[in-house]
Amino acid sequence: MNDQVTILGAGAVGLCTALSLAGRGVPVRLIDRGEPGQETSSGNAGVISPWSFIPQSLPGIWKKLPDLMFGAYQPLSVRAGYWPRMVPWGLSFLRNSSAQRVQEIADAMEPLCMPSVDLYRRHLEGTGQEHLVQDCAYVHAYRKDGRDLLQAIDYRIRADKGARLELVGQDELRRIEPALSPGFKSAVLIHGQARALSPGQIMAALAAKAERLGIEILQAPVDGLRRGEDGWRIICGTQTYAARRVVVAMGAWSAELLKTLGIAVPLASERGYHIEFPEAGIELNNSVMDTDAKFVASSMTGGLRVAGQAEFAAIDAPQDSRKQARMQAQAKAAFPDLVTAAPKFWMGRRPSFPDTLPMIGEFGGHAGLYAGFGHSHYGLMMAPKTGELLADMLTGRTPNIDCGPYATGRF
Repeated sequence: MNDQVTILGAGAVGLCTALSLAGRGVPVRLIDRGEPGQETSSGNAGVISPWSFIPQSLPGIWKKLPDLMFGAYQPLSVRAGYWPRMVPWGLSFLRNSSAQRVQEIADAMEPLCMPSVDLYRRHLEGTGQEHLVQDCAYVHAYRKDGRDLLQAIDYRIRADKGARLELVGQDELRRIEPALSPGFKSAVLIHGQARALSPGQIMAALAAKAERLGIEILQAPVDGLRRGEDGWRIICGTQTYAARRVVVAMGAWSAELLKTLGIAVPLASERGYHIEFPEAGIELNNSVMDTDAKFVASSMTGGLRVAGQAEFAAIDAPQDSRKQARMQAQAKAAFPDLVTAAPKFWMGRRPSFPDTLPMIGEFGGHAGLYAGFGHSHYGLMMAPKTGELLADMLTGRTPNIDCGPYATGRF
């Protein structure tokens, strides 16, 4: 079981899988069109939370859709041309929003999120970049009185699973995060997590470590995948590579590649945006979520980053530049002293399934072809454990958790 594994995609999932395999003596080749970890994996809010195992589809979400799309903050949008694909995906998403189903999904997300901080620290050992994972709390800030907040289903599930939650009022919130607007009246603090001071630098450090461990990293477009007599043929422009075992970890691009093999998966290209202020003039002590605008802010090495927006559109659609002004205004409202000069605007593509769970494992009827994609908003957190599970499967070990919820044939 120690013959080479080729991983298509060198984002967080691909890199973590490669490192986990290399740690077990398996030779690995990574192929990606860009620099390792510098696309979607670099553009997130930097939250590394064992407790972020709450799915997007919560009870009553259908009632909130008009406000999410057309209300004051508009964190959700759908491009006109995407509606034919959005309707069936959305209906499936809503079917996953019952209280029972939310609990089941949270139970499946928990083992992927729970070891994230420890596994990142293990992967970063010896890189000189260990400081890029910093302990903190997750501050969910509200513009309303918070006395009943902990009764919400997402906090109840976290508490039942052992999270340390703390409800604070306006005065204590101002002490914890003085840069926040006094318009915020309360907050729920989720203790026991970490934040990435630079997701992109973490990925670069992991890639450099991978190369030191002998992992081959090729920068080339993956144009096709074909079944060969003794395994798989990976077409990269004019070059073709052979592999007995292949892991597809190409995020939102995975569905198009698999379609050529007759494998259809309901994967949506859910685009996220961030805006980074290099001369912010303020410093946050934790990851902070504006629960109304649905964005997360964090101080990073490149300045204050504000990440949010869920936009469903074709994978190759251009970014919506109108969101920059909206996000900048929302950030300024949340942090009145924020210096907004010379902002950097970014858009990436989240690979999202309607049940919020990724696909991890071998495709039935396609021996040697494995999935490692579909992590939605949670890719940074779930990547290290996903890599461990795939390394188990590829080396003949039985994973220490039930992987049924991530099965490739579940749809």
